[in-house]
Amino acid sequence: MLGDAWLWAAVEWSPPAYAKFYARAGFDTPTVAALLVAAPVKAALLWLILRAPAPGPLDRRAKALRRLLYLAVAYTLVLWGPITLLPDAVDTAFQLALWTAIDVLYLLVIRWRSRMLRAAAGVMFAAELAGMAEELLDELDLPELGPDGVVALGLMLGGVAATVITVVGQRRDGRWSRGTQAAGWLSVGVYALVIPLNVLPGGIPIGDLPMLVIMDAVGLVNTVWIAATARELPAEGHPADLPPARRRAIRVAVAAVAVLPIIALIHPEQTPRLTYTGWSADCHDRPGFGDLKPAERDAAFLCRARSTDGGVPPMFPDSLSDQGILASGRALCRAKDRDEQQAILTRAGSARPAWGADPWDLVYVCPEIVGATHPELLRSTTEAEAANAEAEAANADYIAEENVKCRDPWPRTKGVVQATAKYFLFADGDHGYLVHDPGDEAVAEAAEQAMDRVYDDSALIGVADSAALIGHVGDVADLCLTVKAFRTAPPRRTAGWDQVNEVPITSRSGRLTVPEMGEDGEVGAGAPMPNLAIGGKGRYRLRVYVRIGDAGEEHLVAVFPGTSRKRLKLKP
Repeated sequence: MLGDAWLWAAVEWSPPAYAKFYARAGFDTPTVAALLVAAPVKAALLWLILRAPAPGPLDRRAKALRRLLYLAVAYTLVLWGPITLLPDAVDTAFQLALWTAIDVLYLLVIRWRSRMLRAAAGVMFAAELAGMAEELLDELDLPELGPDGVVALGLMLGGVAATVITVVGQRRDGRWSRGTQAAGWLSVGVYALVIPLNVLPGGIPIGDLPMLVIMDAVGLVNTVWIAATARELPAEGHPADLPPARRRAIRVAVAAVAVLPIIALIHPEQTPRLTYTGWSADCHDRPGFGDLKPAERDAAFLCRARSTDGGVPPMFPDSLSDQGILASGRALCRAKDRDEQQAILTRAGSARPAWGADPWDLVYVCPEIVGATHPELLRSTTEAEAANAEAEAANADYIAEENVKCRDPWPRTKGVVQATAKYFLFADGDHGYLVHDPGDEAVAEAAEQAMDRVYDDSALIGVADSAALIGHVGDVADLCLTVKAFRTAPPRRTAGWDQVNEVPITSRSGRLTVPEMGEDGEVGAGAPMPNLAIGGKGRYRLRVYVRIGDAGEEHLVAVFPGTSRKRLKLKP
């Protein structure tokens, strides 16, 4: 990691965490290769930029132009760093003022040898400056001249046109060498690459660091041209070069001025580097592990480790560096138990060490360890959706097979409405099933009271107004359930049943039913249950038949109108 950080700083002249997406994408093999290629290219271009200006007399306008051009070079190499600490509008206003002065002096200093060419140059420069002015209006939230995309494209095209017309003017002037003119034409070529990559749809992906590194290196060609334009400004003739010793001294001094401020920005690796905090916008809406590139996983873990979602304290404090969090995360992966995880978190200064760390968080820093026991956490969104669909289909098939095993115990006694299905209880089998009025606002309270009566009275049925909780006799996880609704009381027919009980129940909304299995697929009837309150709102009687046989526990629930409030045990 130390090597990656210094390689980035050496080539890009900025700390590795200067931009958040750099740290998010990481330094993979293509990025390192691009940095190694860009390093000698930028070194050669920097040598051309830092060449000493040619000696010779200059008039007042030429001196001003040279100074402004060197200021533009200094901005590209050094000044952009401190200026980025200021509001964006200040940066844009500075560049607008700088290039307005340069373009005006271009018109006055370059010998265009044609009024038409000078006028064309004025139009091109005005177009370029209009684009900058539009950008400044956008930064100041003032009314703009056109849509953002059109203005951005106009700014790029204005820059191309201004460069082309300036190089043409240099050729007609005759004071600038072919090398300087070649650098100008090459910068036009760079513009031709930048326009489709940065303005048109598609652009350079934020995470495509190799392309950004190469484009950054090639972009120095324009700075070479600006520096060469300033260097070759003397009047007629080709004055002798400065003595070699003096040239070397000047280059060393200029290089020191350019490099030392950059070195000062680079902190040692042990200094905490906080790429993401608990409230970082870049941490929102992050994809799951399987949808991330390998270089993006560390950043995802940093987001989770500093997250304060739900008002809970973060796993690690914001004062701990990225490096410290990643190292602690990998140590958590290797921990043997929860106690060891707690010790690691305590040493790291966590506000919640007793909570430990969950596999769905640690998978980002040690997928090879977590994936061995939780392979589902490695899936992409597409894979997870396919697996869920497959599991749902398998569960539906299983439920259908279980429903087929249940039979109507009263096949010749038809109810007005009826249904037979497997009813799946909680895994521990401690709860029964409800017959209730789902439209009653107080049904939850009634169901709780019914549950209390089942446990307190050791009764098979606990009833409270609009809800009845029916327990089970055996230690089972599911049972066969048949429900039937009649307009009058059906025959008792207690033969063949172990228990038969009858209780009152009320429907305030005109509905009585049994809950069906929900989306979680854990508890409920395996098939749609009908409305048993066939007479609408009012009082009903609920008779429950229970027996245990070869097919397991079997229940028959008969509902019919009745005003009696008595609880009857028709067969103990």
